[in-house]
Amino acid sequence: MVEVTSYGGERVAVFGLGKSGLSAARALVAGGAEVCAWDDDAARRADAASSEVPLSDLYAESWEQFSALVLSPGIPLHFPDPHPLVVRARHASCEIIGDIELFARERPAGKIAAITGTNGKSTTTVLAGHLLEASGMTVAVGGNVGVPILDLPPVPGDGAYVIELSSYQIDLAPSLAADVAVLLNLSPDHLDRHGGMAGYVASKKQLLDRQLPNQVSIVGMDDAESRTIYEGIKQSGHARTVAISATGAPDADVFVRDGILHDCTDDIVNPQPLADLHQALDLKGSHNWQNAAAAYAVARSLGCAPDAAASALLSFPGLEHRMEEIGDVAGVRFVNDSKATNPDAATRALSCYENIFWIAGGQEKEGGFQALQPLFPRIAQAFLIGESAESLAEALDGQVATTVSGDLESAVPEAHAMALSLNRPSSVILLSPACASFDQFKDFEARGNRFKELVRALSALHDGLDTNHPQGGAQ
Repeated sequence: MVEVTSYGGERVAVFGLGKSGLSAARALVAGGAEVCAWDDDAARRADAASSEVPLSDLYAESWEQFSALVLSPGIPLHFPDPHPLVVRARHASCEIIGDIELFARERPAGKIAAITGTNGKSTTTVLAGHLLEASGMTVAVGGNVGVPILDLPPVPGDGAYVIELSSYQIDLAPSLAADVAVLLNLSPDHLDRHGGMAGYVASKKQLLDRQLPNQVSIVGMDDAESRTIYEGIKQSGHARTVAISATGAPDADVFVRDGILHDCTDDIVNPQPLADLHQALDLKGSHNWQNAAAAYAVARSLGCAPDAAASALLSFPGLEHRMEEIGDVAGVRFVNDSKATNPDAATRALSCYENIFWIAGGQEKEGGFQALQPLFPRIAQAFLIGESAESLAEALDGQVATTVSGDLESAVPEAHAMALSLNRPSSVILLSPACASFDQFKDFEARGNRFKELVRALSALHDGLDTNHPQGGAQ
């Protein structure tokens, strides 16, 4: 744990008691702050009480007594409307920050590599940590993926914290200046929380704007919004810049062309190929080439040798809930891509397979499903779940055969039965929802875990059928 001493002896409100909120409350208490924690969810308050986090009804408190409000990133700060406690804190001139800001103010030893973007953040964060560890560096990985930042173990001055940041977390971390900051890509997401695309882009860009001149900005060149940001930083000379590309952009510093990683960061005129990413079995698809280029650039920026960083790409074990191969049942493969919570993320998985029996749906985000249309020919049939099932069925109408399954419990066996019936080569049942999970699950991890449970149950059922009917089985 990182003890937060910056509020020692002061009164601090903590609102939102998920993983990061509980972590922040504990770190503040350990650093000597008087914490008043609360959550609108009674179950979360009970969990906090069992962890000995001091609770106090923040709706009944006098906000003039608080030095800060530490807000969970999931709670609206600006749009569509700020939470009532945010409004009260502002009226009392009480600063509003998050756990990332608490970490930044403590500034423990070790470099900070902070990674954001619309898609690929988690894979790039974990992959960058893998490359750094393979190069012999002490590393702690967390933030928006895995372990909350204040629960990370300490690293020495020559080590690194590699952290994933959402736009919400960036909004709540005004003093974070990362030694290496990564902006992977930008496409419409969370627009309701940022008042539109311009607000969303501005939120992400803050991570780069806060850097110091001796720090490094790594920016993707493969979408127009990110390229514009890169060119602005490059022209301003505000920070050292490294441009990355998965499409072989000629002005990129680290790029992948036809699956081969190249590095021009040392002004090499004719860079030699460093790694064949086709051999990286858990980095399937061109979208993962961008993740690989970014992670490699992070490792190089923190002093790792090119060959060591590049070779470690091939040993990456992959990320849970992101194009996670979970086995096959009666010859049909199952892939868990529950982390695809928006259409752009789902296109990345859909582009990697043929004969797809697609499980999709959930809580729809702004922007609709138009980005998916070029990949419809890959889909044998769609099985739709959650709130968006009907609107997604309308988007697919006349182009993809659909079944409105309603929930995963129905979709998994229905998709498997259809795959067996059609008997197409290399059939894949792909959970890549293109939607948030909150209509039916607490998060995408819970959705992915439920999918895996259902696949295991289906596998056990078919194993039993094969045992009981060895000549026939389930065909």
